[in-house]
Amino acid sequence: MDQLIEIEQPVTKGRIQSIDLLRGLVMIIMALDHTRDFFHKEAWTGDPTNMETTTPALFFTRWITHFCAPIFVFLAGTSIWLQARKKSKAELSSFLITRGLWLIFIEIIVMNFAFSFDIHFTLIALQTIWSIAISMIILGLLIWLPFEVILVAGLLIVFGHNSLDFYEKGLTTPPGVWYDLVHHPGFFHLWGKHNLLILYPFLSWTGLMMLGYCFGKIVVNADEAQRKKTMLAMGAIIIVFFIVLRATNMYGDPDPWSKQKEGLFTVLSFLNTHKYPPSLLYMCMTIGPALLFLAFFSNARNWLTRVISVYGRVPFFYYILHFYLIHLVCMALFLARGHSIADGTKPSPGFQPFFTLPGEGYNLWVVYGIWLAIVISLYPLCKWYDKYKSGHKDNKWLSYL
Repeated sequence: MDQLIEIEQPVTKGRIQSIDLLRGLVMIIMALDHTRDFFHKEAWTGDPTNMETTTPALFFTRWITHFCAPIFVFLAGTSIWLQARKKSKAELSSFLITRGLWLIFIEIIVMNFAFSFDIHFTLIALQTIWSIAISMIILGLLIWLPFEVILVAGLLIVFGHNSLDFYEKGLTTPPGVWYDLVHHPGFFHLWGKHNLLILYPFLSWTGLMMLGYCFGKIVVNADEAQRKKTMLAMGAIIIVFFIVLRATNMYGDPDPWSKQKEGLFTVLSFLNTHKYPPSLLYMCMTIGPALLFLAFFSNARNWLTRVISVYGRVPFFYYILHFYLIHLVCMALFLARGHSIADGTKPSPGFQPFFTLPGEGYNLWVVYGIWLAIVISLYPLCKWYDKYKSGHKDNKWLSYL
């Protein structure tokens, strides 16, 4: 799920060309998890990370998509730093705050409908775009502070937020909506038949975006050789830190790993870190390899990287389109299996979208085929929009799309 929000990066001597490549790659991978949600026969009856019921193929189909949201949030912060070289603080602050407010509207109206197809908006879910939007608004206020303050604050949030896990374990009643917005998923009744699902509490995502912003200083101020060396060192240190801290089961993730029936499943348990909200170990597990990728592929240039980078240059455009296309194809196949519109729009006790039924769908390999078809079919539109944006850089409204 993204940074799903593209902040256009100026073409500079210090730009890391592999940012678009990495962002495009995780956008493509992200679509796999959303395709699984709508088409896999076990999507609404099981948990792909449950060690008792999962298979290695199903687990890794879910696990690989864990890289998407943290990488995009981190790179969003980096892009904001790069934008700071072109804008005054007042201009950048205003842009981030207004962009964040716009994205909250997009999350509540556009994306909730894309997921549910429910014109009554019975369930309002705050997911990826919401957390990015709030983080942008907060960073839009924080950029007035000294760089060192932002760095220290980001480190304190990322490394310290899991201390709240101990508080949450001791709770005997739900913490409430305001706490849940910050650090704990929650479900709340609003009015009538309308409910609120907080799936992406924003605190740890905001801390990660702040660190991405600080990472941007490394991107800009170092020459290519030093930048690559620094990213390799940072990536390796983060990965080693993840392995050592995860092995202790003492801190950094509310879900301890445990020995399983087979060695492979023990490894899966070790990798199965907490996403809602992203734990310290979850972020280390994903950002460490991402930094290595940026270093190793900083000069990658071939037809495949050019194709993948197209998705990375128009992530928000792609994100909205891919959700609607996935759900439309899901609806078409649902009707083709003999169901009616009325069957597909019946209220359900769970959170599954319209035109899906628990236990009904396809095996994992069919899901992979549909995923590839979805991604490939969107390439021409993404290519067109990328070209259009490149030719209309003076249009400030495009920065909001």
